[in-house]
Amino acid sequence: MIELKDITLAFGSRVLMRDASVRFEAGNMIALLGRNGTGKSTLLRAMAALGTAQGGEIRIDGKRLEDITPRDLARKVAFVNTERISVEALNVHDLVAIGRSPYTNWMGRLTEGDEEIVERSIATAGIEHLKHRNVETLSDGEAQRVMIARALAQQTDVILLDEPTSFLDLPNRYELCLLLQRLAHDESKCVIFSTHELDIALSLADSIALVDTPHLVHRTTQEMISSGDIERLFDSEHISFDAATHSIRLHK
Repeated sequence: MIELKDITLAFGSRVLMRDASVRFEAGNMIALLGRNGTGKSTLLRAMAALGTAQGGEIRIDGKRLEDITPRDLARKVAFVNTERISVEALNVHDLVAIGRSPYTNWMGRLTEGDEEIVERSIATAGIEHLKHRNVETLSDGEAQRVMIARALAQQTDVILLDEPTSFLDLPNRYELCLLLQRLAHDESKCVIFSTHELDIALSLADSIALVDTPHLVHRTTQEMISSGDIERLFDSEHISFDAATHSIRLHK
């Protein structure tokens, strides 16, 4: 589905990742973990062709990223970040409908089939009650679900999400990640999301991609827990990882 081959990423003169090679398959939810500033967002943006790798190549369904046209890529990969879209008088239905852009004609007119896909995406994300609401009136949790609905309307096999649980309370974090898990398992999508929520990642994700600068390690969740890599990466004088509860503890 998505294959990274000897990928090198850098921020300025600082190498974030060197010669990373992993493969992410359909039907799986993958949590991207790592300390702040280690390149999680940079990696996601590179996979969405919104950033450039300094070395190696990224393949989607066996095809090099640079050989895929922007229109075709938008039919393969959807990217969701935490930025709120603020457009006056735009309602939820119309925002979700933007996800059909890679399929519409030059006028952007939706067909009956497009409308059916938009309605189904809204229903899958559980936001039917928000359909006619102005986007600017939504809570953070509601807005995040709307953006996922827009990604669903793109009908991509891959959904990349950068910190989708940021600014959400605990119940909304779990509810959102359960939705992502259902999309991966029930619709055979490859869902990759970056997060700092270790408990959610380790309890819901099928596998973990751990950024341990300059390395990227990908294992099933249980293998990652057993490996001790998470404890080693997150343990310090001030914090420690509790493998039993999948949580970080702070020390005074």
